[in-house]
Amino acid sequence: MEDKLDDIINGLHQKSKTKQAIYRHTLETFNRMKEISQKLVAELTDRITRQDADVIIEYRNIGEHEFQIKFSGDLLVFVMHSNIITFPDDYEIMRSEYVEEDFRRRFFGHIMAYNFMADTIKYNRLDDPGYLVGRMLVNIEKHFCIEGVKQLDLPKGKMNNMQENAINDRMLRIIVESAMIAAVNNDLMGQDVSDIERITLKQKLENSQLTKPRKLGFQISHELTH
Repeated sequence: MEDKLDDIINGLHQKSKTKQAIYRHTLETFNRMKEISQKLVAELTDRITRQDADVIIEYRNIGEHEFQIKFSGDLLVFVMHSNIITFPDDYEIMRSEYVEEDFRRRFFGHIMAYNFMADTIKYNRLDDPGYLVGRMLVNIEKHFCIEGVKQLDLPKGKMNNMQENAINDRMLRIIVESAMIAAVNNDLMGQDVSDIERITLKQKLENSQLTKPRKLGFQISHELTH
């Protein structure tokens, strides 16, 4: 009986220790991403204002686990989840020899980037959707992979190999830049005229709700980006 209790205690200890380390790595990565995003926004602002002073790019720190980049009519929301996750055994990343070699590599911190219309936040339109641009998975060894959107302008064949992808500032900048490019190319689509031929008095009074244009969204790949 004691042997079984020891196994349970050791298992819990190892898993807890692993998840705590991954959380620290993910938070460190997220904080670097914040700093890189601030510098990127400053660089873009300097270059763009020389051509058009009306184009504004803003960085906003929302809290420990969120920051935003606003540009033109787009808002990129970067969110770090506070929990550490794993996946079913048949999930693509779990089938790699790299993950199978060490049980600690089965757990990941995750950072998501969502694309909203800037007016969604400005006018507090709670029903407007945001679209996932991509998800970054971070592991115990400070390695990462990107999964999600096919439109991300990332180096082909580079982002899906967690074994070789050590986190560094250059790659974090590429990821943020690529998310911005994907958001810029995610066009706003108007509604069919038949959807707006009738309105209620409430809609008229709530002028911002007269029409509800939507982003195209993104083509999501359920495998790792490649």
